[in-house]
Amino acid sequence: MNKKEQNAPPIYIGELNGTALGDFRIAASDLGLVAIEWADSQSEFDAYLARLKRPIVEDAKRIKPYAKELVEYFKGKRRTFTFPIDWTRFTAFQRKALQAVFLIPYGETRTYMDIARQIKRPRAYRAVGNANATNPMPLVIPCHRVVGADGKLHGYGGGQGLKTKAWLLKMENATIASTTTA
Repeated sequence: MNKKEQNAPPIYIGELNGTALGDFRIAASDLGLVAIEWADSQSEFDAYLARLKRPIVEDAKRIKPYAKELVEYFKGKRRTFTFPIDWTRFTAFQRKALQAVFLIPYGETRTYMDIARQIKRPRAYRAVGNANATNPMPLVIPCHRVVGADGKLHGYGGGQGLKTKAWLLKMENATIASTTTA
């Protein structure tokens, strides 16, 4: 890390263990949540943080508010997250697409096409899918609530893939048609 990077504000990291979906790693900046990743994907988490070129500091106290709300979500006691999100790490398109996904209400789904239309880029549904595929904050930016135009589940990189996506939608009592591996 060069001197400029060493003087940059740090990214704080911590853990959330023992949830219904396993253990997680959480990262936050002074502006808000930066990333959540399953603990068994530690190498992906580390690689994402390395691309941010910021000092990494373990700080359970700074991560505690994020972990608390995630625990409440898993227990069915929270439907929306109130902590801040650091949106500065995204391209303009990713930010628009993921902010639209962030606004999908608990227990509801939208299609990739719906999101593309919402952000006034109706032909960019594949790009919306790509933004979801690189979402560093699954659960909080609820990409599990985005389904294919056919109403089926398509793609989910977290946990056990489509099985995890289906579990999350079931936990939220969302209506899902069926699953596919396409």
